[in-house]
Amino acid sequence: MCYLDGNSLGRLPKATAEAIQKMTLEEWGGELVTGWSHWIDMAQSVGDQLGSVVLGAKPGQVLATDTTSVNLYRLALAAIKDRPGRSTIVVDEANFPTDRYILQGIAADLGMNLVTIPNEDLAVAEFERITPDLLAKYMNDDVALVCLQIINYRSGARQDVPALTEVAGARGAYVLWDASHAVGALDLQLDKWGVDLAIGCTYKYCNGGPGAPGWLYVSSAVSNQLHAPVQGWFAQKNQFAMGPDFERAPGILGYQIATPSVMGLTSIASSMSIIEQAGMASIEAKAAQGTDFMIELFDAWLAPLGFGLETPREARHRGGHLSLTHAEADRISIALRQFANVIPDYRKPNTIRVAVAPLYNSYEEIFTGFERMRDLVSDGKHHEVSLTEGAVT
Repeated sequence: MCYLDGNSLGRLPKATAEAIQKMTLEEWGGELVTGWSHWIDMAQSVGDQLGSVVLGAKPGQVLATDTTSVNLYRLALAAIKDRPGRSTIVVDEANFPTDRYILQGIAADLGMNLVTIPNEDLAVAEFERITPDLLAKYMNDDVALVCLQIINYRSGARQDVPALTEVAGARGAYVLWDASHAVGALDLQLDKWGVDLAIGCTYKYCNGGPGAPGWLYVSSAVSNQLHAPVQGWFAQKNQFAMGPDFERAPGILGYQIATPSVMGLTSIASSMSIIEQAGMASIEAKAAQGTDFMIELFDAWLAPLGFGLETPREARHRGGHLSLTHAEADRISIALRQFANVIPDYRKPNTIRVAVAPLYNSYEEIFTGFERMRDLVSDGKHHEVSLTEGAVT
């Protein structure tokens, strides 16, 4: 198999399978409820591990908890409420659909104005990249929140996090960054870049497994002034006093809700140990070199077959995946799986995404995957599949 879809779901590390089995049989199976003495703080301890290994964040600013969507909702609402009197949210049309849907719901609930940067403006900036000048056109003193992706899920374009954060901050707005397609592929430096709020997942380049907990980052500069909208008992200052009223725990602890997913956090901790050994600087370097190699193969083999490239060619402007377009991308995606044992990712209407997951994708695997794609399309093999034969995902 040539697995080129690590930007959707990472592979299972052997060490993680062993860690989950140990957790199941020895800890849960053996310790039962007494295990909570060392499980209960895992959202914080694994959050600190995430912060240190992949986010460039000092301890006490990251929780590994809940889902990316839940975390986005909570931090978006907290940021908006910390800007009373402002009634505008800014997002871009190329943002991940769930993020846009959540913001649409918040705007409707609160009677706010949701301003969406259209794809036409993003096309001018090239491949969905948002320049500081472009964002500045949408900023004013009524904007409470801007929500952007570090790496755009569709095109793979990389945003200038420090510059865009500064543009919004100059007008008094928060920026909430979705790092789902960046974390584990790029050497993120959230503290250094002046980020206040970020969220992301752990099941892509971080190899945390299907449905692994997401994470949220709240910088120490703002963590005590923001108030999360869900006041769960794990955010209570004296949790086991079981008092009648909520008294929030300080700092990042006040952003918890309830019981952590111990199995999922065990998986994340195992994967972080592997990533730490490799080092994010080396991982980002291989992501750049690997996608450079993919572009060379695209130019030589795929462009003559009618494929297009919708990802920046400069490594500093992209992440770990490329978006290839073709009029028959849906058929090609199915045929690659059925006939060539190549696993890419399809996005409507005409895009095939291929990723370099630096921890496990070899250059030989990349070469073979592209070679099989070339041969399949050259031979017209994709015309043999029916779009009703299987789901295209």
